[in-house]
Order: sequence, then C-alpha cells, then structure tokens
Amino acid sequence: MIYYFIVINIISFILFGIDKKRSIKKKYRISEFTLILISLIGGCFGSMLGMFYYHHKNKKIKFLISLPLISIIWILIFINI
Repeated sequence: MIYYFIVINIISFILFGIDKKRSIKKKYRISEFTLILISLIGGCFGSMLGMFYYHHKNKKIKFLISLPLISIIWILIFINI
C-alpha cells in the first residue's frame, strides 16, 4: 500500500510539471478534473508539492481549497488504519 502512495504521488507531481510546461508552450493541457482526480485517489501530497514547486494552479481557488482538504482526508484515513 505504501508503494502505491509513493508512486501515485510521484505521478501527480510529474503531471503538474507536464501541465505547466504545456501551458507555457500553449499546447494541449491536462484537464483540471484529471489533476484533482489524481489527488483524490491518493496523489494529493505530490499534487500540492507540484503546485507550489512549479507555481502552477496556485492562484486558482479550486486548487487552493481542494488539495489541502483532500490531504487532510488522507491523513485522517492513515491515522485510522
């Protein structure tokens, strides 16, 4: 289970980097739905790290609220396991 969360967080971090690069080059983007979905399935910490590392989506209220909330939910799940 721990390997799953390591891999999914690495993937989510990379997706934020890819989307940032594509946004600069005005190319086809990764949807916001996909970025939030990857967070919901366990990649929330990688998404938050990617959001601030790449300075991507960090001005969007949707991401500033949803990613910390999803992270709190995952922390609570881990505490209760």
